[in-house]
Amino acid sequence: MIEIIRTNDPVALSFAESLLRDAGIHCLIADQAMSILEGSIGMLPRRLLVESDRETEARRLLTDAGLGAELRP
Repeated sequence: MIEIIRTNDPVALSFAESLLRDAGIHCLIADQAMSILEGSIGMLPRRLLVESDRETEARRLLTDAGLGAELRP
């Protein structure tokens, strides 16, 4: 899996996850447990991972939805 977003913004993360799942692109949010351990103050970012063979499609979808600034290089 490839990391495409790393953010502290739960709204952007949820929006991205919803878009990807609706498009049939399997994704995983990593580091959720770590953010719970640190007390949910938003200090530790969570990562959105997608299957490597769908990375280009996922990036295009998220860019078209206005999340291009959130994407990792």
